[in-house]
Amino acid sequence: MAREAVAVQPHWKAFVSRRRDPATKREAILQTAAQLFLEQSYGRTTLNDVAKRLNITKPALYHYFRSKEEILLECYRWGTGLIEESLTTIAGHCGTGLEKVEAFIYAYANVMTVNFGRCVMRLDEGDLSSKALAEVRTYKRKIDRRLRSFIQEGIEDGSITPCDPKIAAFAIAGAVNWICMWYEPEGARTAEEIASQFAQTLTQGLARRGRPAPHPNGTRKVSNRES
Repeated sequence: MAREAVAVQPHWKAFVSRRRDPATKREAILQTAAQLFLEQSYGRTTLNDVAKRLNITKPALYHYFRSKEEILLECYRWGTGLIEESLTTIAGHCGTGLEKVEAFIYAYANVMTVNFGRCVMRLDEGDLSSKALAEVRTYKRKIDRRLRSFIQEGIEDGSITPCDPKIAAFAIAGAVNWICMWYEPEGARTAEEIASQFAQTLTQGLARRGRPAPHPNGTRKVSNRES
């Protein structure tokens, strides 16, 4: 996706020219911080580490972000934004409830393979202030409600076997969120291959007997693989 375009070049290059727009520099900071959070954890990463990786001074970094928590929250907003973009597409273009759930899993699994998704899901919530934690939990509830609505829609249209949408959503989210713990960008499987396998496997348990689970066809249009 276009939002990941900065990843094709070293992030510090965004600060080489004074003419680079602030948005590009903010994105470079976020990409760099997310990578550092993955390498050494959020708790062990300092603003000095981020500034050093970007070859800038700490005061220059303060021009864009005032704290490490502010950077983390922006990473979370970014990752959530990627998911919400996909949800809008899914809601408007997919068919049955089961097909929407499968597309949701595919899109969500892809986000779990990009740095923004991986670093925030590895986060220890104890590292956050109460205000930041409330914001993070609001994002999680919003996504959970959308997934439950797709499951309920599938029950009503007959594509999903009757079940408790809440428990089903928790099971799906737990499985997909765990991708961030074992996924390696240089691994044997691409992000799309992993997402496709998860989408097909996790929907098998929901599909109503006698109705084969759909193959993800249009889901590739909402792929969020990191560039």
